[in-house]
Amino acid sequence: MPPAERRLLLVLRALGLGDLLTALPALRALRDAHPDHRIALAAPRALHELALHSGAVDTAIDAAPLQPIDLRGLPAPGIAVNLHGRGPQSTAVLRDTSPSRLVAFDAGACPPRWRDDEHEVLRWCRLLGEGMGVATDPSRLDIAPPRNDVPRPAHGATLIHPGAAYAARRWPAERWAAVAREEQRRGHHVVVSGGAAEVDLARDVARRAGLRRDRVLAGSLSVLDLCATVAASARVVCGDTGVAHVATALRRPSVVLFGPTPPSLWGPPPHPRHRVIWHGSTGDSRAGSTDPGLLRITVDEVLAELDALNEQANQAYADSSRRSLRSSSADTARRSRTTQGSPPTASRSAPSAVARP
Repeated sequence: MPPAERRLLLVLRALGLGDLLTALPALRALRDAHPDHRIALAAPRALHELALHSGAVDTAIDAAPLQPIDLRGLPAPGIAVNLHGRGPQSTAVLRDTSPSRLVAFDAGACPPRWRDDEHEVLRWCRLLGEGMGVATDPSRLDIAPPRNDVPRPAHGATLIHPGAAYAARRWPAERWAAVAREEQRRGHHVVVSGGAAEVDLARDVARRAGLRRDRVLAGSLSVLDLCATVAASARVVCGDTGVAHVATALRRPSVVLFGPTPPSLWGPPPHPRHRVIWHGSTGDSRAGSTDPGLLRITVDEVLAELDALNEQANQAYADSSRRSLRSSSADTARRSRTTQGSPPTASRSAPSAVARP
C-alpha cells in the first residue's frame, strides 16, 4: 500500500536522545506488528534524522514536551501510542489528536499500570505487550553507524562526554580532566564531546587536561555526527546521559557513571563491554548540584574500569589471532594433502588451458 494511503500510527516520545534510543525496541515492535500503518514519531526536530536512520519510523513530526502536536496535512491517527510518560498530561496531548485507538499507561477501562521500579526499555515493551498484544524484543537496541564525516582526532580515541541535562548527573570537570590526562599518558588519544550548551564545560575539561583545541568536539556535531563519532571511537566514558545509550546502540565499549538514578532503571544491557560504576545511593536526578553518590566515584575507579576494557580488547585480539592462526594452519594442511594426492600440475592444467577461448 502506498505510504499516503496507509493509516497513521502516531507515537509520542518528545524527549531526549537517550529517551529515543531506549524506545527503539518498542518502536520496532510497532513497525513489525503494523506494517499497514504509517509510523509517525512526535519528537524534537534535532532527533528526526536519527529516528529515520533507525528504520523504526516512516516520518517524524516536530514536537515539544506536553505541547499540542501539529498534524497539519496528516489524517487523524488510527492508533496513538504514548511512549512519552505515565500521563495524564502526555496522554491528553495524544487524545487531542482524535485517534481511533489510544494506548497508554493508566488510561482506559483495563490499561497497563505504570511501575516506578522498571527499566526504561522494558517499560515500553511491556506497555505494547499488555496494551496491544504486540510481541517485543528488548534487545533490539542497535543502530547502524551513520556514514557522516568523523573528526580525525576521534578515530580510535577515548571519547569523554562530561555533560548531562541536569547538574545532579554531572561529575566534576576536574575529575574528567584527570581521567583525560591519564588516558593520554597511557598512549590513548582523547576527545571531549558535548552539546551546544556544553561547549564551555568541554573546553574547561580539555584545558585542565592539556588537550589541544581540536580535541574539543562539543557544539560542532549534529546528533548523527555524534553517533558516527562514537562509532569511530575506541571507548566512551560518560555519565548517565544520552551518549551512554549511543554507545550501547553502536556496541562501543563504555564506562558509565551513575549517581542519583540506579543503572537498573537506565543502565546499559548486561555485557562485558559496558562497565557501570554506581555507589548504591539514589537521589533527585534533576537537582541543581552534583549528587553525593556520584561524588563518591573516584578517578581511580574510572581508570580501573578503562583498564578492564583494555584488557578485554587485548584478550579479544589475542583470541582472534589464535583462531586465525589455527584456520591458516588447517588450510595449509588441507592444501598439502590435496597436492600429495593429485596428479602433477602440468598434466592437470594442460587441458583447461586448451579449453579456454
